[in-house]
Amino acid sequence: MLISILTLFPEMFDGPLGQSIISRARKKDKVRINLVNIRDYATDSYKTVDDRPYGGGLGMILKVDVVDAGLRRILAGSGVVRSDTRVILLDPQGKRFRQRDAVRLAGYRHLVLIAGHYEGVDDRIRKLSDEEISVGDYVLTGGELPAMVITDSVIRLLPGVLREVKTTSSESFSDPKILEYPQFTRPPDYRGMKVPEILLSGNHARIAAWRNRKARSVTRSKRPDLNRRSSK
Repeated sequence: MLISILTLFPEMFDGPLGQSIISRARKKDKVRINLVNIRDYATDSYKTVDDRPYGGGLGMILKVDVVDAGLRRILAGSGVVRSDTRVILLDPQGKRFRQRDAVRLAGYRHLVLIAGHYEGVDDRIRKLSDEEISVGDYVLTGGELPAMVITDSVIRLLPGVLREVKTTSSESFSDPKILEYPQFTRPPDYRGMKVPEILLSGNHARIAAWRNRKARSVTRSKRPDLNRRSSK
């Protein structure tokens, strides 16, 4: 997979995308990450990427012509057909990102993430994208952090990235209605907090049943909205 990120601050990605699972995936050529500086496509000597909004208002707006120039270069040089590419604008107005979206996006060969900044983007940039995604009902200073979130959640689903194929199937939100069951490791007794006896029994059928019950109990307690959503 190729993930291209259009951003004004490519240096923000060096740490998060150079560690742990993502770093190993890149070294194994499971994914390539292409960081593209939007400012490189500004046409004036000042490298202007934003301007005042028509009609007045606060803040500066990211310019459509600069973003489009960068996007065109990315698409032309990717070597991936357009039908196997997904262009995503990261924006608070977008559809809220969920695990099923990560699974869906992992099926493409090329993802292009447009990270907006400043007060917002020229609305015509929305027409350049295939979809708009938000990571939550709150406002950030830019789309860089959402781009990192989506990149991480997608990469870990790619074949061969995680050591165990079953690892992702039992995680929270893999089933959109159920959170993950409680997990424990050594020591079995820490300051009076004991690991449930069933997990030490070696009876895999009983353990599986316990985990299923606990997952549903945790979901009812912590995220009752998931049950309400599934019943609609």
